[in-house]
Amino acid sequence: MALPDIRNRARVLFVAVMVGHTLLISSQVNSRRGVSLLQEAFTATVAGAQRGAWTVVGGVRDVWAAYVALRHVREENERLGRENSDLMIQLQQARAASRGAEQLRALLDLRSRLGWTTTGAEVIAGSTSPEFRAVTIDKGAEAGLRTDMAVIAVAGIVGRVVEPSTRAASVQLVIDQNAAASVMVARSGAQGIVLGNGDGTLRLEYLSALADVKDGDLVVTAGLDGVYPKGLPVGHVAAVERAGPSVRGARVVPAVNFSSLQTVLVITTPATAEGGAR
Repeated sequence: MALPDIRNRARVLFVAVMVGHTLLISSQVNSRRGVSLLQEAFTATVAGAQRGAWTVVGGVRDVWAAYVALRHVREENERLGRENSDLMIQLQQARAASRGAEQLRALLDLRSRLGWTTTGAEVIAGSTSPEFRAVTIDKGAEAGLRTDMAVIAVAGIVGRVVEPSTRAASVQLVIDQNAAASVMVARSGAQGIVLGNGDGTLRLEYLSALADVKDGDLVVTAGLDGVYPKGLPVGHVAAVERAGPSVRGARVVPAVNFSSLQTVLVITTPATAEGGAR
């Protein structure tokens, strides 16, 4: 076992001597630039290490810069998203205000052409129950409103006052399943009664079996129920129900869009049997 150890030590010693001899020679031999080979090799080694270190540092710096830039982009996107949401809300509010102003102008024009005394009101609430289709307006007994006064919009009839309080009133919509109004077909004069279906449409019933009714016909108030004056638009016939040649009834689409109703007129002059003002 001693002989291999001696040989290994001899090899190590030989290598160390050779390395030392090489370093000694390198330190004494100069390169073309007048610098020793040992110093030049050392300088090259250090320079290589520095270049590697700067490469790593530069890579880390680039990654950090990209991360910071990405955070700034994300924050900017979030800010722009919030601004976009705010602008959309403002736009919707402006559109709603514009629609309300347009309805008000149209109502004022309608009011000037009517032969009845009216008062304007704003819709401030809607019914949450599908069993009772109604809205609440901001005028009540203090403004002269009474039960069964007709409520109209520019497009046609809305309903009737059912529960007036001091400064507000509940209005039963004509599409409520318990609502009814006497009507006639504007083209032919055929008379009947519209009843609310409770689903946003009306059904025209109590027509003569020989009544002249067609799809698309305009249905108006007949002025015979003591609520609605004669000649106000109610809706248009969407489908006629027949039993052979006889007319059984018809489905009517209301003239008023109740989902966007904002302002109304209440007719405070009672309607006569002839449909005019008393």
